Amino acid sequence: MQKTFACLSLLFVASLSWCACAADEPYVRTEDVIYRRKHGTALTMDVFAPTENPNGAAIVLVVSGSWRSSHENIRPQFAAEYVKRGYTVFAVVHGSSPKFSLPEIVEDMHRAVRFVRSRAEQYRFDPERVGVTGASAGGHLSLLLATAGTAGDPEAKDPVDRLSSRVQAVACFFPPTDLLNYGEPGKTILGTDATTGVRAPSDFRAYDEAVRAFVLITDQDKRLEIGRQVSPAYHVSADDPPTLIIHGDVDPTVPLQQSQLIIEKFKEANVPCELVIKPGGAHGWPDIARDVPAFVDWFDRYLAKK
Repeated sequence: MQKTFACLSLLFVASLSWCACAADEPYVRTEDVIYRRKHGTALTMDVFAPTENPNGAAIVLVVSGSWRSSHENIRPQFAAEYVKRGYTVFAVVHGSSPKFSLPEIVEDMHRAVRFVRSRAEQYRFDPERVGVTGASAGGHLSLLLATAGTAGDPEAKDPVDRLSSRVQAVACFFPPTDLLNYGEPGKTILGTDATTGVRAPSDFRAYDEAVRAFVLITDQDKRLEIGRQVSPAYHVSADDPPTLIIHGDVDPTVPLQQSQLIIEKFKEANVPCELVIKPGGAHGWPDIARDVPAFVDWFDRYLAKK
């Protein structure tokens, strides 16, 4: 599983290479915009701003596979499909596994959305028309923003942290959604708790003042509680944004069940949602980029100016 997950970003990026013509679309790319600093590390995003006919909406593109993230995995071809329809795209690189665990990564994504919203005037978009997209781990983080985005802290010293991390629409590929019931009831994907899985993202740690160091959390009840906190399926509510998911029916890495269960929860909560099942689709497929326009259509539908 770990090796399979690690191959995702390479597979997904390679599958987008057919769309080289999109790279000719007009946009201005601003690289390495710093949205957060932590533990002496600068976290960055690249901004793709349309030079013609901006539509006043923004897309947060989560650059993540196996919860690993790097600037090298940002592909302009993927952003271009959105840019050519007028979206400003923010390709976000989060603190990467194995250095950082899931709770830390989730915090990065909340900060990224707040930062994006703080730049609405600069990039000429409506801060209340922000969508998010990603694949696999990127899809998981997209859905966490959708279901667990929060209002800002009005008392925060940093003005960025006073802004909301909620998004207004989601479209993603094959996302993990319930890390505690992964493919079957009771099977977790919390590293050593699972028969197979990626360990580093679930190496949950807490600061111990007595030893002045971060120590591994080993208490199983606490680990399961953290697993719930970082599982989108446990945060679904009626005010969640419209969500589109595309998932292959023979995915060996993220079970189709993961998308099915959260879509059922969205339906129960009367959240507009759709699951497109790709016949014969594994964890990515050769022409996956041909499905990206469906995502853009979804955002056009729900982020269009009212």
